[in-house]
Amino acid sequence: MSLLSNIHSPADLKKLPADKLDDLAYEIRQEIISVTSQKGGHVSPNLGIVELTIALHRVFETPKDKILFDVSHQCYTHKLLTGRNNEIFKGLRQTGGISGFCNRKESPHDAFGAGHAGTAASAALGLAVARDKNGGSENVVAVLGDAALTNGITYEAFNNIASATKKFILVLNDNEMSIAKNVGAIAKYLNEVITNPACNKLYSDINAFLKKLPMGEAVTKFTEKTASDAKSFILPSSLFEYFGFLYLGPIDGHDIPLLEKYLNYCKSSTRPILLHVITKKGKGLEVAMRNPEKFHGATPYDIITGESTSNADKSIPNYQDAMGKTLLKLAKKDSKILGITAAMASGTGLSYLKNELPKQFFDVGIAEEHAAVFAAGLASQGMKPVTAIYSSFMQRAYDCAMHDVCLQNLPATFCMDRAGLSPNDGATHHGVFDISFLRPLPNAVIMQPSNEDELADMLNTAIYSGKPCFIRYPRGKAEGVPMKEEPEFIPIGKAVELEASDGSIVIWGFGNMLRPAREAAEILSRELGVKVGVVNPRFAKPLDEELLLKHADSNKLIVTIEDHSVSGGFGSACGELMLKAQSKAHLCAIGWPDQFIPHGSDVATLRKEFGLDVDSIVSKIKDAYYR
Repeated sequence: MSLLSNIHSPADLKKLPADKLDDLAYEIRQEIISVTSQKGGHVSPNLGIVELTIALHRVFETPKDKILFDVSHQCYTHKLLTGRNNEIFKGLRQTGGISGFCNRKESPHDAFGAGHAGTAASAALGLAVARDKNGGSENVVAVLGDAALTNGITYEAFNNIASATKKFILVLNDNEMSIAKNVGAIAKYLNEVITNPACNKLYSDINAFLKKLPMGEAVTKFTEKTASDAKSFILPSSLFEYFGFLYLGPIDGHDIPLLEKYLNYCKSSTRPILLHVITKKGKGLEVAMRNPEKFHGATPYDIITGESTSNADKSIPNYQDAMGKTLLKLAKKDSKILGITAAMASGTGLSYLKNELPKQFFDVGIAEEHAAVFAAGLASQGMKPVTAIYSSFMQRAYDCAMHDVCLQNLPATFCMDRAGLSPNDGATHHGVFDISFLRPLPNAVIMQPSNEDELADMLNTAIYSGKPCFIRYPRGKAEGVPMKEEPEFIPIGKAVELEASDGSIVIWGFGNMLRPAREAAEILSRELGVKVGVVNPRFAKPLDEELLLKHADSNKLIVTIEDHSVSGGFGSACGELMLKAQSKAHLCAIGWPDQFIPHGSDVATLRKEFGLDVDSIVSKIKDAYYR
């Protein structure tokens, strides 16, 4: 009988003999590898944090004690130890199964939901201050990856922690990686801490000292002062000490007895404390350790070779690859074109630029706000910045898009990957709000291609338009349309009429919804005995007002279909224009409902569930037509 199969709660874990913990860690890694190789998921982050999570749950008592994981994509071991193993874990990231992130609705052991970086320290401080106000005694532990230290929100929290509470534990899980290799001054600082010989000798001595001492309050205070004074002598500019933390480490994050010893010490600390642990991302899977960036978030894969086992047609490029290759082609001809990513070079396609034109590539770490303002600064001096960013992460740069880019009418381009659904990741990663929050911004140009060739044209158009431009496109495979040798310039705000109507129905299928729009039009034309028109809008802002109002004046029904929330999206824009023009045509706006869409096995499953598959679209249009 396996050890893991008998773990139903942290209480079962605490009963396990210490000499069995390494065996348990091995079984957990094998379970994570088995499930993710079939379903995909965040492989490397979870393999690296197994021992640390075991130690956390042996020392602390959730759900009374609160453990918050930054991003929380590294929570698989946590889920396995808190009642979600065996058959439950096999439904990871699938329709009806458990989430790949912490989710408060899923378990009382998930203290705080997350999916974006940089939130754990702020949220944990909120929990700690609430505990203090309520007279509680529970521990609050924030587990940060070193990538969180490139995110500004983390430092905003650090600035308040020491003045707001005396009992706060922060564990820094340092694997030298965020999604890609960490960059910048913070990564350099952590590396200097890790490699400083004097520091390493000091921590070895402190560790030996700790092993000999009981953990009484007087001993704790004495050790805190001794450690702090010694480190200040060796590293007078210790970043964390300046923020008011007692800093301990770095220690081996794969040594469970050592981790337990230090975490127990952290429980007794009389001031905010930071424990710095060193782990290996991808530990236990050779292909993941060799390619930690590739296996940060992986599709189903072969355990030995690491190659994808997906059945997707490999001859059809992903949208991000089409964008990345086009950007590289344009940048080779124009040295003022610069690519910017927030630690997402591979995921956004900017790795092509990074590899061939590194001087025209910038990775700013997980700092989307900085990326946007950095782009604005570049654009103000005649550069042509292209910031590639996931749609759901563009939300974090919204103020910057307004205040620094659009308000000054600066020619910066934002390529918003993952616009629409990111099915396995769920609500934190679905990019279904970008049109609604960008559309009110004056000077903004918002567009979406219907295929990869049109994406190349839009990228070229955005770069040379002289305007703030936002291009949204979905995750995954494109349409398989041949791409021209050289991209063209598209007239801004002009749609393309693909099929004329007979005065009955016109469907405006925005972006990747053009294909289902055309399929629905064929079915409706056949079943209703009418000729249904089809338009590729291309732009959500500015709209092709002339063509839309022409259609609204000559047709009974205008239909909009979008891979976006129906609230405030492309259909809303069309409705506002038709209302202003006092159009007599009816509008049927089809998109995602006004709710957070959960995770699911694939896009098709979620579209069917929420009424965006072709059959549902046809049914909705018929209802609107006969109304």
